[in-house]
Amino acid sequence: MLKENCPVSHEFDEQGRIALCQGDALERLRALPAGRFQLIVSSPPYNLGKAYEKQARFEDYLAWQKNVIEELFRVATVDGSIVWQVGNYINSGEVFPLDIYFYPIFKELRMRLRNRIVWHFDHGLHASKRFSGRYEVLLWFTKSDTYTFNLDAVRVPSKYPGKLHYKGPKAGQPSGNPLGKNPSDYWRILCQEWETGLIEIPNVKANHPEKTEHPCQFPVELIERCVLALTNEDDWVLDPFGGVGSSVIAALKHNRRGMMIERDASYSAIAEERIRLLQNGLLKTRPIGKAIYQPTGREKVAQTPEQWRELNQGNLL
Repeated sequence: MLKENCPVSHEFDEQGRIALCQGDALERLRALPAGRFQLIVSSPPYNLGKAYEKQARFEDYLAWQKNVIEELFRVATVDGSIVWQVGNYINSGEVFPLDIYFYPIFKELRMRLRNRIVWHFDHGLHASKRFSGRYEVLLWFTKSDTYTFNLDAVRVPSKYPGKLHYKGPKAGQPSGNPLGKNPSDYWRILCQEWETGLIEIPNVKANHPEKTEHPCQFPVELIERCVLALTNEDDWVLDPFGGVGSSVIAALKHNRRGMMIERDASYSAIAEERIRLLQNGLLKTRPIGKAIYQPTGREKVAQTPEQWRELNQGNLL
């Protein structure tokens, strides 16, 4: 829960709690003091020509991103983390996995990759000349070998909590952790957590409670996991491509400080309104850990159309 309804600043104020800054990410980052942000988490533009970006030559796009990441490294705390959530750049039907291109940029800065987390979702655009993409990747880098990692804050229930040690000095005692087990690096947020230990998070589409006009919106739940595990209360969380404010919302929900940079004025306005709703207890977000809806098979949209049944029967003859 929020500690208090803090004022929203449009410039970084180290003594404040919320900073929503409109403008160019690189310019804004260069004006920030060094070593202030415990967690930097974002999903940068993929250079696909979406409404919020201008498509550039791939080489120019990577050069720009390299400049941004160098600034992020500078403003991160010594024990801080950067979580870079990326998908694929598609050009003339060819797939370029962005995490492969970003990895050497981070390594040039001597950052340490702690996890390559796969975020799987069940819905999205259907491809016609390749298999439909249903996952993206979160690269979790730390600035040094000393970093914050609060595992207990993100443990998932054990499948067999009653399992016991069968030999040794602890024979007959519970073998697991009473708080649950360490989730894997495969996040399907969050349908069968009790059974699998996976973290399941649906992407933000038309029927998602958080949906706004942004075409590629971050689910708050995805960032909440990073905030809980990689920061402590009152730490600063920064999103240099803030969109409609999901990262700041995730930070504020858990008593962290949140800052975002967003070039588009309309998205910045939506972010500020969402934070106002959060402060007044009116913002709709998907609860962390809520099970994803599974159709029963009785719904009309889950049933095979009669025309298809006849076609399939004909193919079997």
